[in-house]
Amino acid sequence: MTTTTAPAPTPATGRLPHGAGFWIIALAFSTELAFCAVPTPLYAIYQQRDGFPTIILTIIFGAYAVGVMLSLYLAGHVSDWLGRRRVILGSLLVNLLAAILFLVRDDVAGLIVARFISGLGIGILTATATAHLSELAAAAHHVKGRVALVSTFANLGGIGVGPLIGGLIATWSTRPLIVPYAAFAILLLVEGIMVAFVPETVERRAQRPAYRPQRVAVPTAGRGAFWAAGAAAFGAFSVFGTFMGLSSTFLVGLLGLHSHLLAGLSPFVVFMAAALAQILTVRLAMRPQIGLAVALAALGLVSIGVAAVVASLPLFLIGGGVAGAGIGILFRAALGTVAAVADAERRGEALAGVFLIAYAGMTIPPLLTAGALRVWPTVTVLVGLVTLAAILVAVSGSRMLRR
Repeated sequence: MTTTTAPAPTPATGRLPHGAGFWIIALAFSTELAFCAVPTPLYAIYQQRDGFPTIILTIIFGAYAVGVMLSLYLAGHVSDWLGRRRVILGSLLVNLLAAILFLVRDDVAGLIVARFISGLGIGILTATATAHLSELAAAAHHVKGRVALVSTFANLGGIGVGPLIGGLIATWSTRPLIVPYAAFAILLLVEGIMVAFVPETVERRAQRPAYRPQRVAVPTAGRGAFWAAGAAAFGAFSVFGTFMGLSSTFLVGLLGLHSHLLAGLSPFVVFMAAALAQILTVRLAMRPQIGLAVALAALGLVSIGVAAVVASLPLFLIGGGVAGAGIGILFRAALGTVAAVADAERRGEALAGVFLIAYAGMTIPPLLTAGALRVWPTVTVLVGLVTLAAILVAVSGSRMLRR
């Protein structure tokens, strides 16, 4: 679908300047991503209080990824004709509803529903906010490269900061299952008011096109490269999802550590390393990027496996950071590979396919891992997981290198 952006840099009456709007959207983007990750160190509290098994914990987390995938498929593209600001406002309201549900329904069913609704909000946000940032930056004449830098930190950085915030609150607050959601509810509400004054960058159409779900296109000529990139994205998000959903389980099972702060710190290290690595390697050509990504991811995953065997917290965190750096670069390379082989008029649809595969990786492997933890010891499961992830990363990376 072709979009038309407003050519004039002058915002409408009553709207903020485009430059100010850029930073407001970046703030809203990062806040929503942080909110989606803030429950990570709190899951252990819910589990200890209610006594449900690890598999239920993973289902609660997986509900988020299912919500993202469904939202991406049904509404990931509607800002092209509804307008960027309106869709971002809708996303903020959806996550505000999720925050309220976390506050009023903190049983298992309520947690699953709240996580699912949060995923719905994020699914319509990611592509929309990225496009809005790009268009606002162009209208404000921002320096080249700022959009990529800000988008990366708003996305991966936001996801990384969320668990750290949750861990800090769980450590120091007497009401760890209330304060994080109440604070984010206030933030989301305030930022919704701010976003209402951000300039729109998509011209309203006199007649809306007929609705259809997001198409997922696999490029015929580059089908092999597409599936290699999809496998890389699946492997990357499987590691991300495992650190997000099961970090507390591994810290307790491997090291006997019940620290909520550490449960938030480990995903923070992974996601911030991914964000920084993407920024530091942005000028590298595609082939060196893929080679470096595979090497770092393999080294980090092996370090995590060794940390499990020798029960070393520093090695576990260092390995997570190194693996996160490699996986962050690999995921960006996967997106770049698909963008390069897809037909220009169907590039968005091809990228949508990669994101859907990626979020399947955030759902299926953590569920299988949680099931495996009921049968085998934690060390065995973690070593097996990192071994399979390393193989998948190496195979998918080598296949992308051959394309």
